[in-house]
Amino acid sequence: MEEKQVLTLLTDFIKIDSRNGHEEAMSDRIITELGQHGITAKKIPYQDGRTNLFAELDSGKPGKTLMLTGHQDTVAADEHDDWRFPPLAAHVENGQLFGRGAADMKSGLAAMVTTLIDLHDAGLPKTGKLQFLATVGEEYGAPGSRMLTQAGYVDRVDAMIVGEPTSDQIIFAHNGSIDYSVDSIGKSVHSSMPEKGINAITNLVKFINEENHAFDDAPTSDVLGPVVHSVTVINGGDQVNSIPGQAHLEGNIRPIPEFDNTKIIDRLQQIIDKLNQEPGVQLKLTVDFSFFPVISDRESSLVKIASDALAKATKRPAELSVIHGATDASEYTKADNKFPIIVLGPGRWDIAHRVNEYVDLSDYLHLIDVYKQIATEYLI
Repeated sequence: MEEKQVLTLLTDFIKIDSRNGHEEAMSDRIITELGQHGITAKKIPYQDGRTNLFAELDSGKPGKTLMLTGHQDTVAADEHDDWRFPPLAAHVENGQLFGRGAADMKSGLAAMVTTLIDLHDAGLPKTGKLQFLATVGEEYGAPGSRMLTQAGYVDRVDAMIVGEPTSDQIIFAHNGSIDYSVDSIGKSVHSSMPEKGINAITNLVKFINEENHAFDDAPTSDVLGPVVHSVTVINGGDQVNSIPGQAHLEGNIRPIPEFDNTKIIDRLQQIIDKLNQEPGVQLKLTVDFSFFPVISDRESSLVKIASDALAKATKRPAELSVIHGATDASEYTKADNKFPIIVLGPGRWDIAHRVNEYVDLSDYLHLIDVYKQIATEYLI
């Protein structure tokens, strides 16, 4: 594709409001673009207005399968939140494109779509298959990648690239992520006679104090570091002169393979069970989302090919690194089929979800070249 077409594709993606729950318009735009180049893609319905997408370049000859994947949804953007330009305007200034999803991760999606088109037009791959998945809901629970994994879409994949923004680094590992909530049920009475009630906030504080040291004995990962955990939301009570009869908190934990999701959830439940033995304490744990940690072999052929391709594009040695966020890769690792996964895409991880999110267009353009070289060399 010509550079003007490639930039138009990204601009069109940014202009689509595909906040979580409204992804089908993105699928339609991708299908239109691929179809104009003779590539058939199919929508995989999730809910009304929400579709995953699958496309494939099949050489017709035996070989490996490389999967490119990314998510179509974005977090919401409010135009009143100090954006320099409207978040769906796709404004370009000084070589940077501003807009919601510019980094996370519509530039990655557009680069992958362009890769499929350019390789198809060049008669590639010569062996094996290049596949592409675009998912719904990564920003809130990853239901799309979970659905696709359970449906068998990665059962024959040999390697995968997730196109999240990585600041020109190859991410070979990332933490998992657990979102949980704890509800405390008490008994509301007038604050002048607290002894006749049960303070739900006080009981919730007991959990917070226990959680603060719950993972002190957990091992540390040589790759990802320690388990990171925080209580991040708390609500309770109705008015200042009433003992609160209910309280609610939410927390987030970043698991590591050495102390994984199962162990962490068990530890949280142990705290709840212990506290519920105390008179008047009634706590309930709910696990909202549970993403697994991901660590791939740094010596895999995928990492080596990607390192060479990135070094060629940036004119400097490729850097292997880790992040402490989670991606759709956490769901793909649940498949019985085990394969190396790297995260590599245009844009900076640290500006995802922020006001004035942007991508350097030079990053976007050279990642297209990187993807194409990786696919060409991996599918020899």
